[in-house]
Amino acid sequence: MAERENRRGNRRDREEQAPEFADRLVAINRVSKTTKGGKNFGFAALVVVGDQKGRVGFGKGKAKEVPEAIRKATEQAKRKMIRVPLKEGRTLHHDIEGRHGAGKVVMRTAPTGTGIIAGGPMRAVFEMLGVQDVVAKSIGSQNPYNMIRATLDGLNKETSPRAVAQRRGKKVAEILRRDDAPAAEASADAGA
Repeated sequence: MAERENRRGNRRDREEQAPEFADRLVAINRVSKTTKGGKNFGFAALVVVGDQKGRVGFGKGKAKEVPEAIRKATEQAKRKMIRVPLKEGRTLHHDIEGRHGAGKVVMRTAPTGTGIIAGGPMRAVFEMLGVQDVVAKSIGSQNPYNMIRATLDGLNKETSPRAVAQRRGKKVAEILRRDDAPAAEASADAGA
């Protein structure tokens, strides 16, 4: 019996040593339910959680009190995290589009020093992800839930050169060289 409790204690210690996540409250709504006795008020929270090293997730929670709603949303976000490959740990590898319902977002890679150029909910996702340079635009739905879902849809589509090389059975250098080859040919033609 004591052995079993000791094992449980160790598991808790391991969970506490896990990487710490940063979280950002994106939206909080007061919701009401009309009943025979009047209106019952509650709160709905939307939270984005990330480790700022390439992992991010979002969650929503409802409760009678704000702190409880935020706690529920944070727990859900930690369970639904995704990993996104980042270029040099600061930006996206390529331009991507994401969609969810009527929400559409466009995300573009950016040079060093650009910063995060994105609106409210998208900015929260990029900050929690650890992106430092990105240009993003939301087109269509301004609903924060749909904007976050569309952003994560786009981030799920992102692939790194390493993943593409592995899928195609080539070396990373071969894939990256193809992008530079037309530019090199054009400059050689201009010089001739």
